[in-house]
Amino acid sequence: MTAAPRSRRRDTPPPRTGDSEAEVLRGFLDYLRDSVAAKVEGAPEPEARTAKVDSGTNLLGLLSHLIFVERATFLGDRVTDWPSTFHAAPVDGVAEVVARYRETVAEANAVLDTCTDLGAPLPRPRSDKPSPSVRLALTHLIEETARHAGHADILRELIDGSTGR
Repeated sequence: MTAAPRSRRRDTPPPRTGDSEAEVLRGFLDYLRDSVAAKVEGAPEPEARTAKVDSGTNLLGLLSHLIFVERATFLGDRVTDWPSTFHAAPVDGVAEVVARYRETVAEANAVLDTCTDLGAPLPRPRSDKPSPSVRLALTHLIEETARHAGHADILRELIDGSTGR
C-alpha cells in the first residue's frame, strides 16, 4: 500500500512591517491570524472537528476559541465558560467558522484602527472591568494566536499530512 502524497504549502515568511511598534505588533498579529485561518481553511470534514489528541482539541474548536478571544479582548464580549469556546457549533462547518473568524478579525481591526496610543486603555464597551492597554491586548493576542496556530499545524498534519504556513 502506497502512502498518500503529503500536501506541502509553501511557507509564508514573517511579515515585513513598518518600523513603529504599532506596525510591528499589528503586522505580526495579522500574519498569525492569516496563518491559523489558512490552516483550518479547506480542512476535510468531519476530520476538522474530530479530536486527534487526548485533550480533545480539534481544528474547528481552536478557531472557534480564537473567535471568542478576539471578541472578548477587542470588542468587550463577555465569556463565562472558556472551556466551551473550544467547541464549534454542530451546525457550523469549516467554511462558516473560517468566515466568522475573518469577520471577527475585521471588527477587531476596526477598533484597533482608532487606537493611536499603545499605552492607552483599549476602547471597549465594558465599564465593569478595566480595559488593558492596547499594547497588552495586542501582545496577548499575538501569544494566544501563535500558540493555537502551532496546535493547528500539528492537527492539520495529523488529518491529511498538510504542512507549511
